[in-house]
Amino acid sequence: MSQEIIEGIRTIEKEKGIESGTLVAALEDALLAAYKKTPGAARHATVELDDEGEFRVFALDIPSDLEERLLEEARERAIDELERIEEETGEKQHTLIVDDELDLDWEKVPENLIDRSDATPDDFGRIAAMTAKQVIQQRIREAERAIMYEEYVDRQGEVVTGIVQQAGDRNNVLVDLGKVESLLPRSEQVDGERYEQGSRIKAVIIEVRSGTKGPQVILSRRAPQLIEALFELEVPEIADGLVEIRGVAREPGYRSKIAVESHVQGVDPVGACVGPRGSRVRMVVSELRGEKIDIIPWNTEPARFVAKALSPARVREVYIDDESREATVVVPDDQLALAIGKEGLNARLAARLTGWKVDIKSDSEFAQEEAEAAFAGEDDGDGDFSGRCAALLSNGKRCPNAALPGSKYCGVPAHQALVDSPVPAVAVEVEPAAEELAADDAIADVEDALASGELTAEEAEAAEATVVETAQVAVATEVEPEGDGEDEAAPEEERDES
Repeated sequence: MSQEIIEGIRTIEKEKGIESGTLVAALEDALLAAYKKTPGAARHATVELDDEGEFRVFALDIPSDLEERLLEEARERAIDELERIEEETGEKQHTLIVDDELDLDWEKVPENLIDRSDATPDDFGRIAAMTAKQVIQQRIREAERAIMYEEYVDRQGEVVTGIVQQAGDRNNVLVDLGKVESLLPRSEQVDGERYEQGSRIKAVIIEVRSGTKGPQVILSRRAPQLIEALFELEVPEIADGLVEIRGVAREPGYRSKIAVESHVQGVDPVGACVGPRGSRVRMVVSELRGEKIDIIPWNTEPARFVAKALSPARVREVYIDDESREATVVVPDDQLALAIGKEGLNARLAARLTGWKVDIKSDSEFAQEEAEAAFAGEDDGDGDFSGRCAALLSNGKRCPNAALPGSKYCGVPAHQALVDSPVPAVAVEVEPAAEELAADDAIADVEDALASGELTAEEAEAAEATVVETAQVAVATEVEPEGDGEDEAAPEEERDES
């Protein structure tokens, strides 16, 4: 083999990105295997590249006792390898161990004990040329597969765009990524989506496997990372790090919720993701074939975060249990179905997004439970009741006033009249004051102003406290005692009779 061929091999190594000397070493191994198949071949031999660019075969002779010891070590290594394969595969190996095929550990043999002699066959040049062609082609393919595998194994979690080739067995879809074909398994497809041949789709790489025919790239259309990557492509603020996606909860094909946080003052994270007239989120929804997306502002306060996560439902109160990580959410009666969602979808996504177990109750249901607990005799052990008034108003809400010391009820005469009632009443037929009815609307306005940034959290809390205090005073002053009404009516009846 001439020096020009060796230089050509070096050039191929550089162009294909193959490590220097890999093809030459592969050629030496292949030529040694070819030499051992020739008649009269030496038992131990090696193939080396000489200074003239020719491959030469050298027969190796060592003392018989040293040879036997090295063969015994090689047999033990071969047996251990077979046992390891049996443990991994669970199948019995029936490979016959042949001494001539064993590789001796030549590093344990001193140089002075090795007798080297040139055993190059006369027609070895023709054999070398035929072998070189086959080895170079094979090693180039292997090197390209390895390079391709290394390229894609580092891209796990990345969104790629491919062209649908065909639907394989069991509805698996083959997607052409340009350099390699990828697989979209049935388990990673979204229910209801159809993938037409020749259409372009975006998917996220979830796994890269090394196969005999090259790397096998596994794609997914169900992974939450797909939404994160799509928003990063559409929203420059996310790509630049100004806005961060803190969490994603997804029911593929139906609805998703994402929590976003701004790291720069003055940048609205929700507005950045929605885009002008909803253009940015609309592009993501279009790529997801109409899947609805709720964008929630991230909040470090669990109660506020849970309340926002139940969007688009309006939440009235949230009670947090830090130990069990459970959140009891109270919503208006007309918002209960919206908060739970179809088949519990909205509540389920909110629980995944926040990491809290969410229990949703309506106003009337929550007030009923509180009242029943109060009438069951929840006191401090001495019969002294404290806390909020246990009476229910006619609108189903619990009275917001504080209970009098030693009583379950506040100072409103109609509520105090329930103390001597033989049958515990859980509802009081008292019409709420106009100010109380307006309080709900006022609190809703405060929440809207907080969400839009017109008010800070401290200003919103102060405003809500003022509204509640005003409503409590109104309830206490506008409910007239029943006895007063009877006293005023008596003189009118007497005048009529006279």
